[in-house]
Amino acid sequence: MHYINSLELKEKFDKNENLVVVDVREPYELQICKLKAVHIPMETIIERINELNPKLETIVVCKTGNRAVAVANLLNKEYDFQNVKVLEGGMLSWIENIESHLENY
Repeated sequence: MHYINSLELKEKFDKNENLVVVDVREPYELQICKLKAVHIPMETIIERINELNPKLETIVVCKTGNRAVAVANLLNKEYDFQNVKVLEGGMLSWIENIESHLENY
């Protein structure tokens, strides 16, 4: 499994790198806090896989990283995503290190 930390992801955002961030959290979690990402809840990832491009760098995000690991493994092993990473520590890390004004839940 490959990981990216919140500071590295912020650098990629700042440089406008060609990547997609996939937020696999539940809709109620997005109402609490969110970042610039495509929202595909974990349980719908298979039915919505065609919304993602396996050739793009793909960063998977959840609250802590656990759900993101499962989704990233699925994308890599079952759908041949070659450049998929997990945001280490998930949204909690993003809030702690980048956007401390967001609500921590």
